[in-house]
Formats: sequence, C-alpha cells, structure tokens
Amino acid sequence: MAHSPDPALAIHDGSIMRHGRPHRVLAGAVHYFRVHPDQWEDRLRRLAAMGANTVDAYAAWNFHERAEGDVRFDGWRDIERFVRIAGEIGLDVYMRPSPYICAEWSNGGIPFWLSGRTSALRTSDAAYLAAVDRWYDQLIPRLVPLQAAHGGPIVAFQVENEYGSFGSDAEYLTHLRDGLRRRGVVEMLMTADGTTADMVEHGSVAGAMTTFTFGSGASKAVALRRPDEPLMCSELWGGWFDHWGERHHVRSADSTGSVVRELLDAGGSVNIYMAHGGTNFGLWNGANHDRVLQPTVTSYDSDAPIGEDGTLNDKFHVLRALFAPLHSGALPEIPADPRRLPAASAVLRPIVSALDHLHALPTVGARTPRPQTFEQLGAEDGFVVYEADVSFVDGATLTVDGLHDRAVVYLDDERLGTLERDGATSLVLPTARRDARLTIVVESLGRINYGPYTGEGKGIMRGVMIGRRLVHGWRHRIMPQERPDTTDRSPGRDGIAVAHFGIAEPCDAWLAFPGGTKGMVWLNGFLLGRYWEIGPQETLYAPAPLWRAGDNEIVVFDVEGLGDAVEIRERPSFGDAEEFVGS
Repeated sequence: MAHSPDPALAIHDGSIMRHGRPHRVLAGAVHYFRVHPDQWEDRLRRLAAMGANTVDAYAAWNFHERAEGDVRFDGWRDIERFVRIAGEIGLDVYMRPSPYICAEWSNGGIPFWLSGRTSALRTSDAAYLAAVDRWYDQLIPRLVPLQAAHGGPIVAFQVENEYGSFGSDAEYLTHLRDGLRRRGVVEMLMTADGTTADMVEHGSVAGAMTTFTFGSGASKAVALRRPDEPLMCSELWGGWFDHWGERHHVRSADSTGSVVRELLDAGGSVNIYMAHGGTNFGLWNGANHDRVLQPTVTSYDSDAPIGEDGTLNDKFHVLRALFAPLHSGALPEIPADPRRLPAASAVLRPIVSALDHLHALPTVGARTPRPQTFEQLGAEDGFVVYEADVSFVDGATLTVDGLHDRAVVYLDDERLGTLERDGATSLVLPTARRDARLTIVVESLGRINYGPYTGEGKGIMRGVMIGRRLVHGWRHRIMPQERPDTTDRSPGRDGIAVAHFGIAEPCDAWLAFPGGTKGMVWLNGFLLGRYWEIGPQETLYAPAPLWRAGDNEIVVFDVEGLGDAVEIRERPSFGDAEEFVGS
C-alpha cells in the first residue's frame, strides 16, 4: 500500500509543528475574486512585506459556477494561478474551499440556483450534498497537487466556516471532512468559530483543529482552547465592512495592534481578516439581516492594512513591526504606493430613460399567473421587470407582498414611487383607470451571506394586490449584467448615460457620480459595481488594468436620477467614519 505524503503542519503538545520544528501561522486574508488578476502578485507581495508567511484564501463557489454545470477556472477564476503566485512569493496558503464562505459575498458563496431549489443549505440534505460533491469533484483535484506535501504552498484546509453560529448537523461536517480526505487532501484540517462554548461545540469535527474568529478578547479564545490543541485565530477582525445607509467602519492601528500582540504573547497563530479587502465588483456584494436587510457596499476596503487600491496605512506598519521578530530573516522591502490618474471630470450624456430601456428588453418565458422570483426566472442578481395589465377604482392601494428588495413602480409611463422590503410596500394608485400597464422594477440589493436567512430568494416572493385582489397575468424581463446598449433613443432624467475620458497611461482611479441617485457603472464594458446617494461609499475603485491608453467609456444606469458628470478623483471617499470593533 502506497504511503501517503506527510503534511507540512502537525500538532504536538499543543503547538503547531512544521517538519518537526515549532511554527506559527502569520496569515492575512486576500480574496482572488475581489482583486483584478493582473494585481494578484502586487497584493500578495504587499502581504509578504507586512510580515505574513501565509495567505488565507477562500474559494467562492458561485464565482466559479454561475450557471449550474458550467464550472469555470479560467481568467479571473484561475484559483490555481493565484495559489502558485503565492508560493512563488514565498507564502504558504491556508485554503478555505467553501461550500459556504460568508465573507460578505453574495449568498455566502452558495450558487443562487442551488439555494433557489434547496432550502436546507449547510446540512446533510441529500440534494445539497450532491451539489457540494459535484463542486468538490471539480475544485479539490485542482488543489491537491498544490499541497505542501506535493511541493506546493497549501498547508491547511478549512472544513466549514463558522458553522457553530449557524447549525448543528454533525453528519454534514463529517461528510465535508471525509470528502476532503477522500479526494486527496493530506494537509492539516481546521474549523473556525466564534468565542463561545456553544459555537465551538457545534462547529467542530474530529480530526480538524479548532480555531477561533474574533475582533477582541483573545482571552476568551485562550479559555476555550481545547487541551493539546494550538491557539489560533482564523479571523482576527482588524477592520469591518460597510452597509449602505450606515457610517464607514474603521479600527485604529493601536486597537488592532493591541489584540494581535495579546494573541501573539499567548503563543497563538493569527490570520488578519482582511489584510487586503479588495472590491465587490459587479453585483457580488452580500447582505446581512438583523431585523432589517443590510446590503453591503461595493467597496470591501474593510479599513484593512493594505487598502482597496493597495495603499499601505498605519495598520500595515504596526503589524509589520509585530510580525518581524517572528521571522528568521529580514522582511521583504515595502512596495511603492500605487500610481493614480489625475483628477478630471467628464459630462455624463443621457442616452435613454430607465423605463424605455427596460421595456425594450425581451420577455422571459410565457406569461404566468403569479409573479416569478429571480430564482424561478434564472436571474442571478440586479433588476427584474414585472409587468401586468390592471384596472382599478379610485382610491385603490397597490401592495407588493414579499418584496425582496426594492422596487420602482410605474403605471403606464408615470412613475408612482419606490417601495422597500423594510419600509413602505404599498402605495395609493392615482385616478381610476382601465387597461393600464403596471410595471414594477425590482432590484436585488445583495443576497444574504450570514445567518438563518442565507439563501433567501429575491424578487416578488408572494404576490401583488390591488386592494384585496391579487393581480394575475405577469410578464417578466431580466436586465443583463453586461454593458447595456448605448444607442441614442429617448434620453431622460434617469436611465442610461455615457461619459468618456481620454488618458495617456492606465493607472488606478476613483470614480464619483455627483448628483446621481442609485446606479450601476461599467468601465470599458466591465461592471464596477453600484453607487447610492445614501452612502457611506462615495467613490468606486477603478483599477488600472481596466483602463486603456486613449478613450475610455463610462456607462451608467441609474434607475432613479442621473447626475450631470463623472469625476476621477485621486483619493477614495468612503464616507463619514466611526470606530467599530467586531467582538
């Protein structure tokens, strides 16, 4: 019988050992799916210069399998290339291969097509496990040869992510653990949970090292540390993410440094989450739900030591000073700051109104008695247009039952107002009409990535009523995420508009949309993300690889109200800040 290769890391007398010598994991999280692939090497070199010896790398299932059965590992999705670059720089890799990653990422990384038909996510439900196994049959064989045991940089795998704060299905965790081993994983296995006994109990599985997630109070982890297990924080929250309509969250370098120092003084290993946050490009942002929906902004800067554009802040230098004594040699030199485009402004020229653009989209499928959800229609995210023919009496009230998440309502060509799932979901219709066309433009603000509502659907979940009567006979249109048609048609105060910038050399930039209300933005055909006047985020990061020498096109779709210009700014604006420390 062939001898299995030895893993790089092992546990002995409560310590992590590497080939028989004491070892400490000094990691930082960098997500390949949040960084342009042309910038992977730059960000990983900055991580190494911070003093990290390991990169924490999630694998986002839904980023690779947007449509069921179409699994992609090319281009931006070339996870093997990301791992190899890390190894070439001299970093180990702590691989966290899903199926659930949280990460403030859409649906916690679970594909929408799966959550749309399987409610028992993250359990031993047969349909869910079958999909996970098919995914792992594609993913894990690509990672196995990249393990340290085979000469690669991967030294550890995570079994599941903070499961103890979600569920209690031990059979599910066992299935994931055994599936990793069966597919050839020989390196150390880990779990990661919050600092309560209940979370640790329900998130752990035999054969995997228990680690913790926290922002403060390393003493709790020390107290919960299991006998003969090393002390490690798999997510030390040195910053925090932002939700639309809230303030920008920051954490001081002194605050972050003090808890890292406390953990290191206790002999622990650490993973800084995030070391470099990156960007929720496109519509990949997730959402939380704490009595109300809390959609995450496009930026995932997270006040990380390596900023969204690679800028190094005080936190970076504090961590470098803490990590440096734990290395046997000198740390890599600190890279230069990124280069930026000079400030500029361009006129935003309206092309077509929102309603005219949306009505020109093709209908999807046949007319249905009840409105269909995004999942039923195969709509990943963004906008779905619902249309029905209606008639009503004076004083009638329109109600959307189960609105997920936000809707602009039109009657014929008249805009009646905006509805929101946690706000007004009804409005009074104007003077009685016969044979009017009702249009409801529903936007998904972000799929929930944490807690019991993970996997929740989008769209109109139950129905639309006029008074007590259901509206039947619905047509549906899906707005694609690709750059919209910019042929001049019927310009309006909302809808599609275009601006152009001529530049000499591609560099990083920050884009602002003064006067804009709520929009999506494409740079040279690439969907950067969203802006929203409620903030806190005011600028969108536009990385250098997306620009080109010469003419560059900015396309905006604003469903509520266009501004007059697009601005290139030399510095980001994340909004009014407040100090926040995750517990």
